[in-house]
Amino acid sequence: MEIKIGVKQSPREIVMESDENAKDLAARIEESVKAESLLSFTDSKGRQVFVPSAALAYVEIGTEAARRVGFGA
Repeated sequence: MEIKIGVKQSPREIVMESDENAKDLAARIEESVKAESLLSFTDSKGRQVFVPSAALAYVEIGTEAARRVGFGA
């Protein structure tokens, strides 16, 4: 699924693909924001992104959908 992370006072957003479950990810984000701690994301290639929860402007979690291939897509 695609994750878009907006960071305060930054014109660009962080966009990454993740294999993590959407509900688990949302719960981790809520917990991190409440605790005002460092939030980590791991993409599907194993790269990690760390964002302080105080710097988060928004997090957009995409749907978990398989990509369609062929003429009927």
